[in-house]
Amino acid sequence: MIWSWIPSNAGLIRQLTLENAYLGIVPALLGLVISVPLGIACVRWGWLYPPVLSATSVLYALPSLALFIVLIPYTGLTDTTVIIPLTLFSLCVLLPNVVDGLRAVPDPVRQAATAMGFGTLRRLVQVELPIAVPIVIAGLRIATVSSISLASVGQLIGVSSLGYLFIDGYQRNFPTEIIVGLVLIIALALVCDVLLVVARRLLTPWQAGHARREIRIATLGRAARQLPGGVGAA
Repeated sequence: MIWSWIPSNAGLIRQLTLENAYLGIVPALLGLVISVPLGIACVRWGWLYPPVLSATSVLYALPSLALFIVLIPYTGLTDTTVIIPLTLFSLCVLLPNVVDGLRAVPDPVRQAATAMGFGTLRRLVQVELPIAVPIVIAGLRIATVSSISLASVGQLIGVSSLGYLFIDGYQRNFPTEIIVGLVLIIALALVCDVLLVVARRLLTPWQAGHARREIRIATLGRAARQLPGGVGAA
């Protein structure tokens, strides 16, 4: 490991990291934009979900490099050539989470919203989608981390990313580049994952209060069992 290589190539490392972040985050966000209305349609019309899920699963099984090559005649050696396949891959993760999140909304909650005068659209936006947020973001976390990792493969067709460090390090027999690339991809994935966890907590503040109540109840229960003559003393 030659540590002096890192500061002397800081500009290149920063540029590749930003490009890899762009190629990883944009497909996940586009996948979310597509998955939400598609998931709503699959919940509304149940017969639609099995064929759509099968289609996304088939797309996920396709090799990413093969899709890149197929798209080159149409999109050229551009970021779009990488973003389109990664967006399709993210659907396989995001769509089931959107459907599961919407289906997890209790019927009494829907009925209460309807009784309060909420129309279908208002109930969806103000009640069902907020309740589904934790499950949806759980899928978004997986999709984002996967896209960040797969984005490095784009370097094989000339789309700049952290994959450059792997290829150049291998060709020059220079492990430092490979290790730096691995560390940066892991760090990038962790940063995005933490940001999504923070976003989930900001979007679902009621969950934090619920968790605190459960902790207090559990703590009081343990304390009661430890008291003489308590529940556990029998």
